[in-house]
Amino acid sequence: MSHINITNLTKTVGAKTLFKDVEFSLYPGERAGLIGVNGTGKSTLMSILAGEVEADSVTVDHPKKYRITYLKQEPEFDESLTVLETVFSGDSPILALNRSYEQALQNMMVDSSSTQLQDELMKIQEGMERENAWDVNALAKTALTKLGIDMFDQKIGELSGGQRKRVALAKALIEPADLILLDEPTNHLDAISTEWLQETLLRMNSAMLFVTHDRYFLDAVSTHIFELADQTMYTHKGNYGDYLENKAIRDEMAASSQQKLENRFRSELKWIRRGAKARSTKQKARIQRFEEIKENVQKENDNTSLELSMQSQRLGKKIIEGENLGMAFGDNVIFRSFSFLLQGGDRIGIVGPNGAGKSTLMKVLAGEYGPTEGRIDYGSTVKIAHFTQHLPDMDESQRMIEYIQEISSDYEAAKGVRLSATQMLERFLFPSNAHGTLIGKLSGGERKRLYLLKLLMEQPNILFLDEPTNDLDIQTLSVLEDFLENFPGVVITISHDRFFLDRIARKLWTTGTGEILEYQGLYTEFIKEKTETVTAPVIESEPAKEAPNPEKPKKKMTYSEQKEYSTILDDIAEVEAQIEQRQEDMASCGSDFEKLNKITEDIDKLTEQYDQMIERWTFLQEIAES
Repeated sequence: MSHINITNLTKTVGAKTLFKDVEFSLYPGERAGLIGVNGTGKSTLMSILAGEVEADSVTVDHPKKYRITYLKQEPEFDESLTVLETVFSGDSPILALNRSYEQALQNMMVDSSSTQLQDELMKIQEGMERENAWDVNALAKTALTKLGIDMFDQKIGELSGGQRKRVALAKALIEPADLILLDEPTNHLDAISTEWLQETLLRMNSAMLFVTHDRYFLDAVSTHIFELADQTMYTHKGNYGDYLENKAIRDEMAASSQQKLENRFRSELKWIRRGAKARSTKQKARIQRFEEIKENVQKENDNTSLELSMQSQRLGKKIIEGENLGMAFGDNVIFRSFSFLLQGGDRIGIVGPNGAGKSTLMKVLAGEYGPTEGRIDYGSTVKIAHFTQHLPDMDESQRMIEYIQEISSDYEAAKGVRLSATQMLERFLFPSNAHGTLIGKLSGGERKRLYLLKLLMEQPNILFLDEPTNDLDIQTLSVLEDFLENFPGVVITISHDRFFLDRIARKLWTTGTGEILEYQGLYTEFIKEKTETVTAPVIESEPAKEAPNPEKPKKKMTYSEQKEYSTILDDIAEVEAQIEQRQEDMASCGSDFEKLNKITEDIDKLTEQYDQMIERWTFLQEIAES
């Protein structure tokens, strides 16, 4: 089985070591999501594997004819080529055959009566049939269409940056490869295109390594998670959900007795919620113990660390009101007849196809564009921060701490607590030893994170966020989401990130039809409703069957039930003790994730057994009391 094995991978940039002695393997069908804070070297690692950047040291072991395809964040193309010529521009024989076929078709369109051109086309078609190249041709055109590119003969030089990225993605998907490297493949994709990409990758047999901030995508596609941190790589088997679960377990392993108390509290809470009734001395004692644990946990939680929330300028009763707003550029109408009234605490997501005017609408709301019709009024207390897709120019000779201190050297956070600029940088995942770093040495994602923090430190009361999730790492997104959940003002955001929108927005403004429509609910619910078939197939109905009656308590127990009832509480206590023992066993796992996974599986099975026994005890208890 062809696979790639990497050992002794080390890379230093200037005085900064990105990673040292990293090792991993990837087999066909394995899809590893690469995560880590911006600046830990995710894109650099992929560039090394693609042969575009030289490592300080690395040992690469794979078969001689091992092909690697690489989708960069910022692809580079020959701007004189058409879209289809670009997609077929790889060096594999099957792509060369498709290039010849498309060129022959173009030649025939110029002179369809030429017998020489007809013979040439016939010969190429025979080659396409012989090499099974038709599938690649169909996949290329399907991929482009699904990714929103339908002008196959358009020149690359005429496309936007987002359109170029989608062409590059289509090219990466059709190139025959043993290993596919994808750097932020979901950037510039809407939800429907992202869903199609998920399904396509799941059908492919190639090994994959990909970077993405889209957590739904990461969870759906990955079979492994590779985490870059502390100059090394941690490998986790399973998808993103499995990674989060294991990470939570590791945190619990390293936690104090307070964490153990909280675990005990969760166990007790499960018992209470299952309906155990205080009808015996043993159960009264148990519930009393539950109340004691609950009180202790709540007492300890009163001293939790300060949340990442900030004071903002007070908003008055009047915020922003728009009446019959319209925006057009010449004959191109972006939207019309849009009226709205913002209220305190609003969380609104602006969604729609690429090019449907989402950013234009936000610029109108921010006062950067005047509407071509209607009026917009701002309250006297409104203070807007507009985070745009394109970063403003930053002085590359300036240090991070100086950049933030231009706004303030300290900051009033929630509850009157003041935080220094240094503390705020740390909250946004910039370690204290890096605060003197020159901006010119920061990665693109790090600059974006720094700029976002600067805007937030201005203490606005209305946030306009245009694609804030692009190029930000997952950890930073979690910090941003935590902040936005506690932000007392108004948040309006544009994003294709389904997880981010589901967590932040409770109302959607949809564009793309020439008018702005409002939807109340989560983004994934909106997408589901949008893609569901309007009319369901008619199915001939069958006579309704009576639903089986649930098990009803009997008047008396059988002999076997009496015997079971006499021991079931002891059996429950024994299973509970086994769960607690396995939880204690976690402390001895260290970094042995195979052993950790085995213990987790044991706990899951015991917990399932525990739940079934609780339900059975409840049933028997009701019989005993009837």
